[in-house]
Amino acid sequence: MATNRIKIFDTTLRDGEQAPGCSMTLREKLRIAKALADLNVDIIEAGFPAASPGDFDAVKAIADENRGPVICGLARCNPEDIAKVHEAVKSADKHRIHVFVATSAIHREYKLKMAKEEIIKSAVGAITMARELCDDVEFSPEDASRTELSYLAEVVSAAIEAGATTVNIPDTVGYTVPAEFDKLFRYLHEHVTGIENITLSVHCHDDLGMAVANSLAAVGAGARQVECTINGIGERAGNCSLEEVVMALKTRSEFYSLDTGIDSTRLYPTARLVSGITGMQIPRNKAIVGENAFAHEAGIHQHGMLQHASTYEIMRPEEIGISKSNLVLGKHSGRHAFRDRVRDLGFDLDDFEVNRAFQEFKKLADKKKDMYDGDIEAIIMNVDNSSTGPWTLKSLQITSGTGIDATATLELLDENGAQIRKEAVGDGPVEAAFTALEDASGIDLTLKNFELHSATVGEDAQGEATVVVEFNGQPFRGHGASQDIIEATCRAYLEVINRILRRRELGLEEIKATTDVNRATI
Repeated sequence: MATNRIKIFDTTLRDGEQAPGCSMTLREKLRIAKALADLNVDIIEAGFPAASPGDFDAVKAIADENRGPVICGLARCNPEDIAKVHEAVKSADKHRIHVFVATSAIHREYKLKMAKEEIIKSAVGAITMARELCDDVEFSPEDASRTELSYLAEVVSAAIEAGATTVNIPDTVGYTVPAEFDKLFRYLHEHVTGIENITLSVHCHDDLGMAVANSLAAVGAGARQVECTINGIGERAGNCSLEEVVMALKTRSEFYSLDTGIDSTRLYPTARLVSGITGMQIPRNKAIVGENAFAHEAGIHQHGMLQHASTYEIMRPEEIGISKSNLVLGKHSGRHAFRDRVRDLGFDLDDFEVNRAFQEFKKLADKKKDMYDGDIEAIIMNVDNSSTGPWTLKSLQITSGTGIDATATLELLDENGAQIRKEAVGDGPVEAAFTALEDASGIDLTLKNFELHSATVGEDAQGEATVVVEFNGQPFRGHGASQDIIEATCRAYLEVINRILRRRELGLEEIKATTDVNRATI
């Protein structure tokens, strides 16, 4: 389908969430979906409804909000999956069913144990059923980049004849290279009847660090939809980075002569939001949205920048939503100014949440000399986590020193006003605090990962802690922030404990997320 418009298909909530440690709550998914709508992506792949009841509910909730983009759900080529996707997405004015089946020789032999003809029959049957339920149907031949070209053309031809309106060509394992991928797309254009009547899409993984390059090669060879994620998160090494491919097309518009509908000024706030929710920190040297992307320390660079910014900047920070100074507000700032800044940062809070966050902002502003965007982000993430109950941290005291065991004494307050006090020792203050929290709650966790970083700059900066733990074989992630880094780690650990206790109340404790369906990928 010849056009100068590139559709942006965001799969942060589906493929992105499959990255280890990136599982999200319903509330977090709704928050990201809202940010993606504000970013003006064309399609949101909201999840894999057949993966679990929770995934189904999340896709349906996003579709119910109906914010503008096409809402899409992923399905294998079987009637149950397809029916679940339709049920989940049908409330959105614009919705899509996305079906996939593997086509490469290695997948045919070792995973599916199916002949070529059986795979085509499965794909055609799935697309036909999906078209009976929905006018917008996408088909993906999984591991297309390692599929024989002649057979891939045969599969794509059958998919188009069956009624697929978009055909996506995935580099599922990040194996291809730009010149090879260019040839693949040109081959399909030459050998597939009717390909000019559908949208040809591309979906690349970053195992060899070429997801963006391969996606751009496909675009140059006729692809008109790019499937990508915020910050490039996803399975293994991740996916094509949305912000990178969008800004490549925008910055090199004279070369590509192609446009996206993305509001690029929302890129940085959205990247920060996704990073905060998933706990996947953005590397300082990350293209487009990394802290160093617009920093110039070398003397010759600084001299050039003073003469003219274009000497060493091919993009302006304002284009992606970075203000020249991210110092914001102060202890005398009012609630309305605070609410406006919260919105600018990509957060959608109700009145109750704004009031709670504003109270914490005022408390912090009394302690800190300068307040930054990162401080507000940390406050919002922490307030949101602390609202999950039933326990809140009332007080924490740490005793530690060289050559002695650390001791943590803490008090927890539950939602009914009851208090509990525990003391524990450990090899260090973090271990002592975690042990005290486990003793107080009765929840025994296995710590898998612990990260701590500064939310902003300066000696009085808040510390942001992220923990990934395992409970009953299922991973959980917690986030906490405080100027006291031990308190931040306690808040992160307590957030996980609270989530587990809430799940127990709802009878969900034994639900496992590690099913084969959850690991399905394109």
